[in-house]
Amino acid sequence: MTDSNIVQIRDVNVLAGGAPILKHIDLDIARNKITVLLGPSGCGKTTLLKCLNRLTDLHPQLEVSGTIKIDNEDIFHPDRDITEIRQKMGLLSQKPYPLPMSIYKNIAYGLKIQGIKDKLLIQRKVEQHLREVGLWEEVKDRLHSPAGKLSIGQQQRLCLARGLAVGPEIILADEPTSALDPISSRKIEEKFLELRNDYTLIVVTHILRQARRLADHIVFMYFGEIIESGTPDRLFGDPKSDILKEYLLSGH
Repeated sequence: MTDSNIVQIRDVNVLAGGAPILKHIDLDIARNKITVLLGPSGCGKTTLLKCLNRLTDLHPQLEVSGTIKIDNEDIFHPDRDITEIRQKMGLLSQKPYPLPMSIYKNIAYGLKIQGIKDKLLIQRKVEQHLREVGLWEEVKDRLHSPAGKLSIGQQQRLCLARGLAVGPEIILADEPTSALDPISSRKIEEKFLELRNDYTLIVVTHILRQARRLADHIVFMYFGEIIESGTPDRLFGDPKSDILKEYLLSGH
């Protein structure tokens, strides 16, 4: 694997009760880029995301085979520490799930997971990560109020900040703006574009406009398979497969 690729996926298959969810997935994901997994609901995008941080382990009915290497280390190797794998990845779900505690403690929690105990360092890092997601100015005067009192858009940015506090290399985002209003969605997108300077982002979406705005590289999936992949200009401007052409015409 070259230094430019942080993830290498080879012949990954996922079965649920014998029925295929993912079929022969081969994919390289570039470091410090935004890779968008695009496709209709139920095509396997979220399952592929779950393979990357081994959340598939939580579903005993799933059979996973193949190889995924992150930083050239096989994440399915029996000696690999799952906690360590997951700490390499910040996860942003469709719906924000802040912890039932203060704004400050939501971020401090991620720092303490890393073993940071110095209170001054924690304070500095909390501010740093809230600034990274553009939330500091909005919450600096109410850091000790419940995170649940934030708007849903602010909660999603807080969850992003909490993910960054774990010190990840990769940010996994599963339909991260689907529950948000247009203004909050645009803020999340703007932050993603900034964050790719320091992180690798893998974003699941079915929204064509979002894929075009965000992606350095798009992977179009359909019924568990990768149909086409390439730059937004190539996929939107010169689709090769009839399936992608129909999807683009449907205007999702």
